[in-house]
Amino acid sequence: QLDLGPCVPAPGKIICIGLNYGRRAEESGMKIPTAPVLFSKFNNVLAAQGDDVPIPPDTTQMDYEAELALVIGAGGRHIAEADALAHVFGYFNANDVSARDLQMFSGQWLLGKTPDGFLPIGPYLVTADEIADPHTLRITCTINGALRQDSNTGDLIFNIPQVISYISRYVTLEPGDIISTGTPEGVALGRPDKPWLQPGDVMTVAIDGLGALTNTIVAGD
Repeated sequence: QLDLGPCVPAPGKIICIGLNYGRRAEESGMKIPTAPVLFSKFNNVLAAQGDDVPIPPDTTQMDYEAELALVIGAGGRHIAEADALAHVFGYFNANDVSARDLQMFSGQWLLGKTPDGFLPIGPYLVTADEIADPHTLRITCTINGALRQDSNTGDLIFNIPQVISYISRYVTLEPGDIISTGTPEGVALGRPDKPWLQPGDVMTVAIDGLGALTNTIVAGD
């Protein structure tokens, strides 16, 4: 049996974008951002296709976030928007798993975003030349087969060149860095019934041309 590891096994940085779909911002009750909202995760969050995602202590509000992610191939600083896509090596599915109660506990997102296994990625790393336009891709998330998120990367508030250019104004991007571009509407936090993830729930993120990424929530220790 061959088990796949994370499609980017040792990124130098993991940079995530919050509130980057208009309807996601609306369902959260927050204003549409005027600049990309940045946060980071550590490498301990990486998980691969088929890996279990454990529930950490002190949370009852586990959530899913289907996202288009990319890995930088050519580094740089002050990258122009017109040149930004040339710095992308490839694209892949990501699930920005979040513990919402921990995320909001201190007013800083770190605790709710960085527990072990909280960023499944893959299963494939598809090179940029295979994706004609990364802004025309259907993105979905199902939980136990039920559709929860269904959107298109064309709905990004800040597109990929804008995100890369903005980040590189302040942070030097290096080969192997991951950027996860944000999640659309439909997360548990934004739903009236708040269907938080439970042990045994199966999450599947799928984006056109990138395959499907499936992981199961399990009880933690």
